[in-house]
This record gives sequence, structure tokens and C-alpha cells, in this order.
Amino acid sequence: MRICLLTPEPGHPLLAATTALLTPRHQVEPLDPGTADPARPDCAPLADVYLLKARTPRALALARRLEALGAPVVNSAAATELCQDRTRMAELAQAAGLPFAATRTAGSIGELTGPGGLTAADFPLVVKSRHSRRHDLVAKAEDVARLEQLARDRPDEPVVVQPFTPNDGWDQKLWVIAGQVFAARRRSELAAADRGPARPLTAADLPADRLDLVRRVGEVFGLDVYGVDLLDGAGEPLIVDVNAFPGIRGQAGAPEALAALALRAAAGAATRSSAGPAPSAPSVLPGQPRAGAPAQVDA
Repeated sequence: MRICLLTPEPGHPLLAATTALLTPRHQVEPLDPGTADPARPDCAPLADVYLLKARTPRALALARRLEALGAPVVNSAAATELCQDRTRMAELAQAAGLPFAATRTAGSIGELTGPGGLTAADFPLVVKSRHSRRHDLVAKAEDVARLEQLARDRPDEPVVVQPFTPNDGWDQKLWVIAGQVFAARRRSELAAADRGPARPLTAADLPADRLDLVRRVGEVFGLDVYGVDLLDGAGEPLIVDVNAFPGIRGQAGAPEALAALALRAAAGAATRSSAGPAPSAPSVLPGQPRAGAPAQVDA
């Protein structure tokens, strides 16, 4: 099968390890969305599946074009784009009954500091860029003075604000690939100290309802590869962010799970587009475990 990586960084550890598992039996090719023309993607003939590990407008336009041509893209352009907008993310999560942090949107930070804005009772809170991207804004504000400082630094930045949830300074980072959950504890972006290395945490350390919750996120958002940032709010899980196709670094079994997902998606697309029987080549090795168990790849 032919797998295409839509990314400017094919050497990313997760992608590099996945590529090593798939080759030489399968063909893996990178395509940088920054250099490809979305209107005329340099990918003829179409690959069997595309892995979208890029979030720029150009990458999303390319993914949408490939989908229009009939190619399977993981994650879809629509699901990836949705996770870039924290307002839409919160609205969808709350409508689906997920325990997502209460989220308020403003066209600029200045709107929050003027008449009709926030009051002392609203603090402390967390301010984030509405549109998720590299080097976006994620900051804690204890009072209006801190908001005013942020407004001077980013006067035209659309933002969302969420109540600050008291915690020990460590986030639960949960990642999912086709239902298989990986986990770690990482220093919060709001922590003043150096974030340092992640603390060990495995799916086996999590209660079943926590695993069910993070898998439910994928169903609601239409994601196959994603990350969920969780806090324990008053002993209950609270979702504060959802990310499409995160890095998932240093997680044993993640490259195997991603490789198996790519092959299943490719084989499934081929089956749907064919009037004849399903392709004879298996998507994964016989005995491929169900989601939640370590994946193997027919390399």
C-alpha cells in the first residue's frame, strides 16, 4: 500500500518510527503542505491513505481537496479544523455532555477588561488564544491588571477564557490512536517552574470510566488520532483541550498503533470503492488486537 504523510516534518519521532514499521513492504511518502498546491496536489495517482499531521490553512485546504478526490485522510480536514477553534470545540463538547471547562469567547482581551467585562469574582482564570496553533497564548490571570498586560502584548488576539481549576500543576495527557489509549502526566503550561520530563502514567493506571470518556471524545469530534488534556476538578475529570494528531512522543506502542490504523483505513477505503471482493492483502497481521491492546503491523 501507498501511505502519504501530510506534514512538513516527516522526521518527527512518531512518524519516523511509523514509517520504519511500514517499509519496505509498504510505500511511505511525505508531502509538505507548505509546498504543495492545494488546487493541484502533487500526488497523482492518489495514495491509499493520507495521514494529516499539519494544521495550517494550506494543509487543511490540501486535505479537503484530497477528500474531494476520494482519498481517505486521517484525521479528516473538518475534524482537524474544528480542533483549531476553541470556541467551537467547547460548544460541541458541552452539547454532547462531555465535562468540558466552561468557556467564554471574546474578540480581544480588551473586551474583557472594559465595561460589561469580567469582575473580581471571575478570577483567577485562564486565557487562551481562540485559535489553537504553535506559540499561541495560554496564560493564567489572577486579576484585571494581568489581563491588561496581556492585552498590551496581544491587542487584537481573539481569545477564550476558562475558570482556573486548582490542581497540583500536572496535567493528565491522554492520547488515543483508533481507540488505544496512551497516557502521561506532564507539567502544566501554566506552571511557573520548568516543565521538565513527563511522569509515568499508563492506561492501566486509569479507571475504566476515564478511558471511556477519552474514547467518547473521539466519537464526538470524529477523530481517530487525538489528544485530550484533563484536570481533576473536585475529584471529577475536566477536559480543557482537545488536539488533533498530537506528537505522542515516547509512548511505547504508539507507532505500531498508527501504522495499523493507516493500513486499516487504506484497506477500508479500497473495499468501499470496489464493486468486487475486499482486497486480499490484510491490513494488519492476523490476530491484530482490538483497540486498547498493543497493535502489530504487517511490515
